Amino acid sequence: MSVWPAWEVREDERATTWFTVRLGFGDGARIDVLAVVGGGSVSLEEVRAQPPLSLDDLAELADWIEEPLFRACAPAPEPAAGRLAAVGSRRARPLWPRGIEGRRRVAQEYRTAQQQGTDPVLAVMCATGHSRRKTLRLISQARDSGFLTPRHARRRAAS
Repeated sequence: MSVWPAWEVREDERATTWFTVRLGFGDGARIDVLAVVGGGSVSLEEVRAQPPLSLDDLAELADWIEEPLFRACAPAPEPAAGRLAAVGSRRARPLWPRGIEGRRRVAQEYRTAQQQGTDPVLAVMCATGHSRRKTLRLISQARDSGFLTPRHARRRAAS
């Protein structure tokens, strides 16, 4: 994957920058994206893919390009050990811990939402900043790790 600035427009103290993002895959597939960064937000202006992307892949595109795009926008120093987010970070969503701690926090958010009578998947989506699909994957990982009860009770065959 490569990210490079295409052009930049400055007006007073504000700047809007266009970045070209290219993803290349081993099978020869390629995705070219023109992303616009400005006003504290990121927009995808143009997406070209060969072969064409499915809707599921298009939904995942933001996750694929997010980290390299933010590194290209403003390289930040690595966060200190034990800290969850760097001061002044430009991430679009909060930094969520990985591994067992992340699964534990997903389960905690899920159970809290259930107790309050709200949608638990939506609560985890808001807490992590991930898409619904990625959130469902995180919830299933929390279930697999034993932090949440199994989705369906297994039935035993009568002997």
